[in-house]
Amino acid sequence: MRLFAQLSWFFRREWQQYLGAITLLIIIALLQLVPPYLVGIIIDNVVTGQATRRQLALWLGIMAATATLVYILRYIWRILLFGAAYRLAVELRDRLYHLLCRQLSSFYLRYRTGDLIARATNDVDRVVFAAGEGVLTLVDSLVMGCSVLLIMALQINYQLTLFALLPMPIMALIIKRDGQLLHQRFRVAQEAFSSLNNQTQENLSSIRMIKSFGLEQYQSIRFTTTALKASEKNMYVARIDARFDPTIYLSIGLSNLLAVGGGSWMVIRGVMTLGQLTSFIMYLGLMIWPMLALAWMFNIVERGSAAYSRIRQTLEEKSEVVDGTLSPPKGQGSLNIAIEEFYYPHTYNNPALQNIYLTLAPGNMLGICGPTGAGKSTLLALILRQFNISKGEIRFHNLPLTTLTLDKWRDRLAVVSQTPFLFSDTVASNIALGRPTATIQQIEKAAQLACVHEDILLLPKGYQTKVGERGITLSGGQKQRLAIARALLLEAEILVLDDALSAVDSRTEHCILKNLRSFINHRTVIITAHRLSALQGANEILVLKQGRIRQRGDHFSLLQQPGWYQDMYHYQQLETVLEETFYHKNGAI
Repeated sequence: MRLFAQLSWFFRREWQQYLGAITLLIIIALLQLVPPYLVGIIIDNVVTGQATRRQLALWLGIMAATATLVYILRYIWRILLFGAAYRLAVELRDRLYHLLCRQLSSFYLRYRTGDLIARATNDVDRVVFAAGEGVLTLVDSLVMGCSVLLIMALQINYQLTLFALLPMPIMALIIKRDGQLLHQRFRVAQEAFSSLNNQTQENLSSIRMIKSFGLEQYQSIRFTTTALKASEKNMYVARIDARFDPTIYLSIGLSNLLAVGGGSWMVIRGVMTLGQLTSFIMYLGLMIWPMLALAWMFNIVERGSAAYSRIRQTLEEKSEVVDGTLSPPKGQGSLNIAIEEFYYPHTYNNPALQNIYLTLAPGNMLGICGPTGAGKSTLLALILRQFNISKGEIRFHNLPLTTLTLDKWRDRLAVVSQTPFLFSDTVASNIALGRPTATIQQIEKAAQLACVHEDILLLPKGYQTKVGERGITLSGGQKQRLAIARALLLEAEILVLDDALSAVDSRTEHCILKNLRSFINHRTVIITAHRLSALQGANEILVLKQGRIRQRGDHFSLLQQPGWYQDMYHYQQLETVLEETFYHKNGAI
């Protein structure tokens, strides 16, 4: 029952829907008491010979009208009750979605994708089922049960009622114990389902890699093992679940046995009539549903409670990056970075970045390079406010980023990550992701700047070609260029390219950079790259190593300094010459 208290905020908001449904349920429960009462009267009148055809027709007509009215009212309360419950599903999923959108990388280190999907689907379904079917069974069982008990005790015989219901307290204790055990086991089963869901998601996402490595059999065995574990946990739940109905039916069977035995003795002694005993047995039959409903209610509410505890655990997750309250001023502004130290969460041995100081003026291009793991993407993550800076701050328009609202700050940025993500949609829709109202002419212009327009025209339906899940029908270079086109279409003040040209050849890279220079105008550009030719036009280049700035300057000044930049540039130049020589030789052949 704890779940109903936890959902009280929703019940208060939707009180009209629930009040209407509960009122109709009470009316239906009372109407269902009419037929047994009339049957008792009919039997007694038939036995005594007082019944007439007109009376019988009247009583049967009342019973038929009651059944019709119950049918109509049942239809209405279902709309009211389940309509409200479905709104709860929408709200919970909406809250979860907005939370997941705002959470940063540290959150996804703790939660797996499959687990989050399970919470947003299966767990929400269980809560909604409890908020709909659970409320129905609770109200229906209480109203019907109490009404039947009152009529049995006050209208027929209270002694026989007490005698017939002797098994019920024992049944209630058993159901309460099984309900608590069900709550524990169902939570474990849901966690096992999350693991199964997560492995399914991972296998489907990496199916091409699995096939290329010939790991189908190995992954199949792993999946089967996880599925068997989930099945085993669900069997534990089913064993508890299976105890409810036998407990109810055994209790009701004993009650019927006591009622028939005790009632027969009372009829023989003249304490009650045969019609009254018949009505009593029919009323006792009506108790079957309340008892089953009560057990079922405990079952679904305990499942819903276990599911809601998992959902609340997710919803109560606080973002490590606290949103600001200010909007950045209009117009271009300088970006001032002063990072004394930055540590990733739960890693406090070595700083990921240290002593990073720079000022990026509006309209300038900043290049960032260095060996793998030097801290390039980490610096961009801090500019995007994906983590809090341990010591230091970043300012825009001389305002700390911590004081700016995340949405407003990120509206000023257009980002292309190392691993671009494409949706299973058309090429045009993928480019227009951040600007859905863009015209086809604007989309084509952005594609031309990203040097992907010609490639798109070669696709079966051009810009209306669907690219498949994660852009499976496109090459790595095409995906990167579509992501660049998507960012350029935004026309944001600051363009961030995180190694966004790694999958294109040197000639295409040169073409894109040339187009960028003509498009950028007064926009600020931050670009990280392993291929140093992409940084030649930067006003300043930072060379990072082990999270620190080892060299800085423009391209030509860095070439004069002995160090990593000079060595890497000469190595890449030699590599380019060897590739061109190899290409010409193979072309000649």
